[in-house]
Amino acid sequence: MLKTFDLVLIGVMTATAAVTYTIKHRAELKLEEVHRLEAEIKLEKDTIDLLKADWALQSQPNRLERLVKAYDDELQLQPTESTALVHAKELPMLKSEVPLPDVTEAKASAKGATVAGAKGATAKAQPIPGPAPHAGAEDDADADEIETGSVE
Repeated sequence: MLKTFDLVLIGVMTATAAVTYTIKHRAELKLEEVHRLEAEIKLEKDTIDLLKADWALQSQPNRLERLVKAYDDELQLQPTESTALVHAKELPMLKSEVPLPDVTEAKASAKGATVAGAKGATAKAQPIPGPAPHAGAEDDADADEIETGSVE
């Protein structure tokens, strides 16, 4: 009986060692993958930094002015007038930002227009949203600055 018990224990120890080795091997593979991903992230960050530096060199005003003078005959560029510049808040809304009309309000206003039309009155039109009004001295200080950013 002792030999059978010894064989069972040896089998359990072998199975445990195999499972432990498998877990260790998988952990090492995951660690290698983490190191590889970290190296890729570092490469991408370095590439972004390099591209930002390149953009800074390419968009230097002195360089651009020199290129404009060199290719003036071909490009025929004109300076931008200050009246052509607007702030982002002065632009009209995107179609995706236009609020949808409320169905209950539309039905109520249609009923009201019918009743008002029957009485001989005319319905008032809703104003079209335009650019934001320019208000405050705070905006006057920023009026000469050009806002940049992404348009979504």
